[in-house]
Amino acid sequence: MAITTNAICNTFKKELLEAKHNFSNPGGNTFKLAMYTNSATLGKSTTSFTTGNEVSSPSGYSSGGKALVNTGTSLATNTAITDFSDLSFVGVTLTARGALIYNDTATGDPAVAVLDFGGDKTATSGTFTIQFPAFTTSAAILRIA
Repeated sequence: MAITTNAICNTFKKELLEAKHNFSNPGGNTFKLAMYTNSATLGKSTTSFTTGNEVSSPSGYSSGGKALVNTGTSLATNTAITDFSDLSFVGVTLTARGALIYNDTATGDPAVAVLDFGGDKTATSGTFTIQFPAFTTSAAILRIA
């Protein structure tokens, strides 16, 4: 069991061509981020959200994670991008090894991307923040060149 390196899910690539995901802001799909323990198996072959080995916390984190705020889309120098605002879970006690971004609007909660934290990250009665990269063609979390 492992969370492999950061990866765009293979099924997501195909689903883009089928118009299953809409990153428009406003009016697009709702994307969520769920966090997982080091026992989770997540990678480019992940197809959908699962509760298996998802983190738990007595408060501040609920199964399924939290909705992301999409910063919209852009196209520059032949690269299309989308990104999300940083996401915080407040008042949590948890340990997470990685996360899954998934489309909460589409049937079956299809997977978009796996985030590998590079090791266990912990919050104890505190705030756990996922910091997304800059909304640029060289850094955005989702880029198509």
